Parts: sequence; structure tokens; C-alpha cells
Amino acid sequence: MLLRFVSTFVLSIVCLASLACGVKPPVDTSDNNRAEKEATAKEVRKLAEDGNVIAQNRLGLFYKVGRGVPQNYGQAKRWFEEAAKQGHGPAQINLGLLYIQEDAPTRSPQMALFWFSRAAEQGAVPAFAKLGQMYQEAQGVPEDFVQAYMWFHLAATNGEAPSAEKRDTLAMKMTDAQITEAQKRAQEWKPTRRLVSSKLHTSSSGTLPDAKTTN
Repeated sequence: MLLRFVSTFVLSIVCLASLACGVKPPVDTSDNNRAEKEATAKEVRKLAEDGNVIAQNRLGLFYKVGRGVPQNYGQAKRWFEEAAKQGHGPAQINLGLLYIQEDAPTRSPQMALFWFSRAAEQGAVPAFAKLGQMYQEAQGVPEDFVQAYMWFHLAATNGEAPSAEKRDTLAMKMTDAQITEAQKRAQEWKPTRRLVSSKLHTSSSGTLPDAKTTN
């Protein structure tokens, strides 16, 4: 019994020694990742300051989540606005989302509605879905199921699957006349402004650094 215990103990020491000698400890890549993110943010900032709307929107996203830069909602708002005022649909949507974010100091459902509407005027499908939600939940606007259904329907018919579910659920609270009116409005609705090309203000190389996030 004692011999078996001693043998097991010695074998354990040998195994631990083998692991210590033969297996390298995991490399801490956190510093490398942080440096890479900071370098990407620096490159994106340069393009943003040169007027590249895609870079401006992306820099806003970086500030919103604290990627490569300190998290700062004020800076996020600044860069989203730079691109949004030039008609960049994704930036208009991101600015609207910032305005309805619970912990954002800039919270304003009315301003969110304004920017979602601007993006929707260009035919930006995600903005349709957000407007449907705003009208359904009375955020910055009185509750209006007909308008909510219309926007959800427009989003759904443009491939936004969650909006189809929301539209159908909402329909259970509406009269047939309301549904008919909402469908009529959706059928008659047309974009009033041209969506700004994603190629507007591209960099000299024609590409942006990969930020691994939405534009």
C-alpha cells in the first residue's frame, strides 16, 4: 500500500515536471489586441477628419463601445452627426439608436425619431423597423398602430424577418379597417431622398481598415 502511494506520488511529480518543461504558458495577447485596436482607431480617425462618412460613422461606433478609444457618448454623437448630416443612412440610424439608449446622456426619443425618419426617407430598411417600434411603443410620438404596422410591413417586405413577426403580432390588436389602411399606406410609400452611396468620400486606397463591426 505504501509502495503504491509512493509510486503514484513520484509519477505525479514527473508528470508535473514534464508539463512545466514541455508546455509553454499561454501568451497574454491583451496588450497586442489593445495596440491593434488603437492603431485601427487612429487610422479611422484620420479618414474621418478628412470627411470620409464611413470612417466618421465607424469612429462613432468605436467611441460608443470603447474600442481603441475611451468610451465617450459625446464623441460618438459628434462623429455620428458628422456623417448623418451628410446623409449617410447607417450613421443616421446609429445616431437615432444613441438617442434612445437608456444610459446615454443625450437620450431623446424625439431626436431618435427624427434621425430614423431621415434614414427611412432614403429607403434604409433598419430605419423602417425602428420607426415601427417607435410608433408601437409611443417613443417620441403618440402610439399609432397603423403607422407602426406600415413601417413593420415595409421592413418585412424588404427582408427584415423580425419585423414580419412584430407586424403579425400587432395585427391581432388592430381592426380590419386599420390593417387595410396600414397596408395601403405601405403600398403607396416611396423614398423621398436618394440613399447616399457607401462610396462617398472614400479614402485614396478605396478601402477602410477592418473594424470588425457594422458600417
